Amino acid sequence: MRISVDPELCYGSGECAYRVPSVFTDEDGFGAVLPGREQEGDDPDVREAAEHCPAQAIRVT
Repeated sequence: MRISVDPELCYGSGECAYRVPSVFTDEDGFGAVLPGREQEGDDPDVREAAEHCPAQAIRVT
């Protein structure tokens, strides 16, 4: 499964990086997936971060 953060929706709450710092980071004030971690969508913590994203900017496909 692939993870992405939609930069058009993200407003930089930092919730994703707080919940799963091994997968998400803050890039220029917005959430982003760390390079090489785009395939971590099977991780239950990543799914939880996506569910709790206040902007609903995280996609797991």
